[in-house]
This record gives sequence, C-alpha cells and structure tokens, in this order.
Amino acid sequence: MVDEQQRVQIPRVKLGTQGLEVSKLGFGCTDDVGIIIIKHAFEKGITFFNTTDFIGPGGLVVSGTPEYVCASLESSLKRLDVDYIDLYYIIRVDTKTPTEETNCKKFVEEGKIKYIGISEASPETIRRAHAVHPITAGLGIGIVPYSPLGQGFSGNSYLIDSLTDYKYLLFKAMFPRFQGENLDKNRILYLKVKKLAEKHVWDDVAPIPGNNIESLKVKLTEEDLKEISEIIPINEVAGATLPENLMQFTWKYINTPPKNNTKV
Repeated sequence: MVDEQQRVQIPRVKLGTQGLEVSKLGFGCTDDVGIIIIKHAFEKGITFFNTTDFIGPGGLVVSGTPEYVCASLESSLKRLDVDYIDLYYIIRVDTKTPTEETNCKKFVEEGKIKYIGISEASPETIRRAHAVHPITAGLGIGIVPYSPLGQGFSGNSYLIDSLTDYKYLLFKAMFPRFQGENLDKNRILYLKVKKLAEKHVWDDVAPIPGNNIESLKVKLTEEDLKEISEIIPINEVAGATLPENLMQFTWKYINTPPKNNTKV
C-alpha cells in the first residue's frame, strides 16, 4: 500500500440528495491493464469505480426486463464477492420494456443495492422511473459526467494527431469530433481552454500518471466556471459525441414504451 504521507486526500461529495457519498474523482474500468490501474487508483484514495456489462465479448446488450436485470445483478454480486452494490445503474434505456417494469426498487428493499442510477435516459423516462423509486432532486438528481475531458481532447488536442498506434487510429476514425474539419474547429476551442488552464499550472511540474488525481487540488472560482461557459458555447463544438451506430442508444433517440394504466 502507498505510504500515508504520499496518499492524496481525495475529496468526497454527495451524489444527489439521498445520502450516497463518493470520491470526487471516479474511475471507468476497462479490460486493458485494468486490474493494475484499479489497484493504483484505490491506493490513491479513489473508491468510485464504474463498470458495466453493457459492452462485452458478446457485443452491446441493452435489456431492462426484470429477469435480465436480476440475473445481471446477481452475477455482479458474485463476481465482486459482496453482499450489496452501492450504486446500480440501468446503463442504457430498453425501448421494449417500460421503465416501471424494470423495478430496481425491489433490489433496494432486498438490500442488494443502496442507490439506483439511470444513464442516457430522456427527461420523460427519468420522471417515470422516479415515480417508482426516487433517483433524482427536484427530483434531487446527482450527475456523473462521462468523459468530461472529451475523450482526452481537452487535456491536449494535439495528442489526437500524434496517436499512431493501431488501436488509437481506430479510435480517431470512430468519433466524428476527431475528424477533418470538426477536428480543426474543435482545436480552436481547445486553445481557448488551454489559455484559461495556464492560470492553474506550475512551470516546474512534469506530467506523470496520476495527474488527474492531483487535479482535485485545483479550485475553480465562479468566475472561472463562467469564463469556461462563455468561451466554449456548447453549440460551437463540432461533430457528434459518438459514432452513428452508437448514437441510437443515447437519450435523444430512445425512450421506454408507455406502461398500460401508468400516469406519466
């Protein structure tokens, strides 16, 4: 284990209004060298790990049937060797199963999960799911942003051009934002962010693995956040976030079917 003096104090935040507390920085778990990185992240104080069976050897799996969700949950509990899961997501919306029938509330009552999440869902689906079991404020919702640095682009846009490994070339070819004119337009936006970011850098620090953790020490003011919003209006970002074959699974294009006699 890492020496306590070298351990970064990872801030913890409330996710939503129902009591769930997580490390402010989360870690998306992939297969490649995943175990080594997960151990390193845990030793550094990260306790918020995001995994899924949505993507696996059998391809994309989208199912919200009670039978599938129950089997998936039981398999996760067995693999993780735990009695319960803190936060359990419906990772994608099933267009054939009404969200009311998925009924994760049952698993909360059984003590198998503590909190329920829903990913890539439309406002309508979220409201219907919340009517079955509260998952949101004001629904009281807590947000877990996916790839907040734009697949690494906002960390260094020129890194995208320098990638030559076969896997990364495929990666570039997949995402419209990293192609042709879109890449040129987005690089201009990156330079604006870079200029703002320079206010928070130290000249005598060399980037090393783990710098994402160190970034938690940076405190952005209200003025900083306002400036970021102003210099990069969301409608100026060029290109879709995902390739066309995956966009069909996003909240803009999918919804669960209505349930008979359900008031929405």
